[in-house]
Amino acid sequence: MNGRSILFPERLMAITLALLVSIPALAVDPGVEKGLAIAKEAELRGDGFGDFTATMEMILKNKQGDTSTRHIRIMGLEVKGDGDKSLSIFDEPADVRGTAMLTYSHKVGPDDQWLYMPALKRVKRIASDNKSGPYMGSEFAYEDIASQELEKYTYKYLRDEVFEGADCFVVERIPVDENSGYKRQIVWLDKAEYRPLKTDFYDRKDALLKTLTNKGYKRYLQHQWRPDEMFMENVQNGKTTRILWKHYRFNTGLVEKDFQVDDLKRAR
Repeated sequence: MNGRSILFPERLMAITLALLVSIPALAVDPGVEKGLAIAKEAELRGDGFGDFTATMEMILKNKQGDTSTRHIRIMGLEVKGDGDKSLSIFDEPADVRGTAMLTYSHKVGPDDQWLYMPALKRVKRIASDNKSGPYMGSEFAYEDIASQELEKYTYKYLRDEVFEGADCFVVERIPVDENSGYKRQIVWLDKAEYRPLKTDFYDRKDALLKTLTNKGYKRYLQHQWRPDEMFMENVQNGKTTRILWKHYRFNTGLVEKDFQVDDLKRAR
């Protein structure tokens, strides 16, 4: 023997187990688990609408108080296993009449979006790195008008809080898409129906960029809640966009072929 002890397999196993026991287990953040559970419940309650049509009045207001109004028709289709599809057609004013926006939302990967502008007489695809740009001059970004699929974010429950008299969960969500214009969002969802009442959007520098508030919720079908009003305020430039929703109709018979890129030029 050379004086060095022989480490038998049994002893090696005992030492290995002792080391494993001495290392503290990585704890799962309960805020992350609860945040994801809240987001899943909110998505579950929004499923099952099939398809819908509605009209929308969009009121743009600049820092000086000047306003302009646009009238838009909306069509939406629920897609099983992927994100929803939507088509927006501008009717007024005359300078944007015939403009059409088509969105294919996706659970994983960037959304597909196309914009047809009659003045150019061509369909323009919105690049994935331009989704943070303003939608038709409003304070809503292109990424805001796509369906907010569960997989687009990671989540963390922050606290309970009362907002405008409603008991709410306050949840932080962080976009998965590296091209998102937001570093994070803070969402207030009422505990009664898991409806988003308020959302704070933070830019890539983590400064508050804008705040969205949803008001006047009405229930359609059995559990489809939709706000009458969406108010987006940009706290950095002083501009606002107010959207008033009207004439909701569900299960109208829309199908995939009603949402085709080739038909954007003929959208009426």
